[in-house]
Amino acid sequence: MRLRYAGSAGSWGFAPYYASSDRYEDSVLPTGGIAGTPEDALDCAGQLHLTALDT
Repeated sequence: MRLRYAGSAGSWGFAPYYASSDRYEDSVLPTGGIAGTPEDALDCAGQLHLTALDT
């Protein structure tokens, strides 16, 4: 995953890496925003990974 600085220490954008397309794609965080804390991004990455395992 990639974090992108969004103007303050508590505001970061998030983009997971997709090997199938060989690129990073911006993502909306679980909070509904396009930027949030690094913890929000890690929660989102975990949810994406665990959801992929369930399908």
